[in-house]
Amino acid sequence: MGRRVIYPLYQYGNPQLRIFRTNFFMTLVRPGKEQQDDTGQFRIPIEMTKPDVKNYLQDIDSVPVAAVRTRIQYCTNKKRNHTNQKVKWPDYKVAYVQLAEGQTFNFPNIFPKKDQTAESGSLEEIQNKFLAEDKQKQKADPRRGGVTEWFGL
Repeated sequence: MGRRVIYPLYQYGNPQLRIFRTNFFMTLVRPGKEQQDDTGQFRIPIEMTKPDVKNYLQDIDSVPVAAVRTRIQYCTNKKRNHTNQKVKWPDYKVAYVQLAEGQTFNFPNIFPKKDQTAESGSLEEIQNKFLAEDKQKQKADPRRGGVTEWFGL
């Protein structure tokens, strides 16, 4: 069995060999309403302050920040569960980050739409491909041992 090593809080010498990571997580959110080109919206923990947001983006992510505006989103407790108890989603804070002058923010397009013209092949090839996939779906499962599909196991 290995020996457990406990590191001291402070190490002599320069530089220190530790990396300190933040306890906060910032989530980039697609805004519901149209915003200016230089503004991004983040969902952050309630404990996080405006200077924390600014330092996080400037020091860790190297994003030039001009201003930070925050608001707290109070969630409703009007929902009820199956035992008729009130259910409340947790509250969270929203930060609107305005980038420095000359910077613009575009929300990343994670799922780009595919062009219909870019699909290779003619209409017959597409139909044949569809029929082959359909035949594959209709094949009997060899693990069932010849038992029909309508008889559930």
